[in-house]
Amino acid sequence: MEGTFPFPVKYGYCNVGEVQAGPLAGRHVFSLFPHQTHFCLPQENLNVLPSHLPLERAVLAANMETALNILWDSGAGAGDRIAVIGAGVVGSLVGYLAAQLPGAVVVLIDINPAREVLAKTLGVDFASTDDAPHDCDVVIHASANPDGLALGLSIAGEGATVIEASWYGDKIVPVPLGGAFHSRRLRLIASQVGHLPPTRLPRWSYARRMATALDLLADDRLDLLISGETPFADLPHRYADILAAPDTLCHRIRY
Repeated sequence: MEGTFPFPVKYGYCNVGEVQAGPLAGRHVFSLFPHQTHFCLPQENLNVLPSHLPLERAVLAANMETALNILWDSGAGAGDRIAVIGAGVVGSLVGYLAAQLPGAVVVLIDINPAREVLAKTLGVDFASTDDAPHDCDVVIHASANPDGLALGLSIAGEGATVIEASWYGDKIVPVPLGGAFHSRRLRLIASQVGHLPPTRLPRWSYARRMATALDLLADDRLDLLISGETPFADLPHRYADILAAPDTLCHRIRY
């Protein structure tokens, strides 16, 4: 990244494209680099896409990698009651992965009722904040709103784990640790994709995690997380509306 906030700033990091030169020339790859039409990276920073993965869906690779790390940090297992608060891209992917645990009962919670269709398609239940289930074994908060974290603490069962996957920048966030927080012996754990969970470090590398994330994207249902696409040249006129639209999830930019 270069520059500072405010504008101008060189920012962004998820790219899918075709290698033009070097040993991987002609291959399609995923990379992490600020958004621009062309750039040079060492070969070790390029992740070759599986042949069965559409390029258009591969832009979700970093989000899937984050969701995988969150699920690892949560310790969720077969048969657990799992609540995911926040049906954005990352929260939806966490719910999608958790629903594949044998016998797990997974509910995606969001203030936008339109997200129910997405949840059902991904194989998870849906609830509003008013009818969220209680006594959960694992709660994952991914709404980036303090109210969502408060809800997560209130619906966690005794001895349950609450994962905070949101990032708030420099904002001070109130956390309701009164009431039954201590008597229920809840565990509040931060999850951040920049670090592998300690229990995985002896066997897992970042490259292995990314390769796994790419393989996990091989499901046509995940295309629902792409809410649109805009040519790069049109962004100055379109970006404000894209950000303001309540149904925007992952919006692709084509260079």
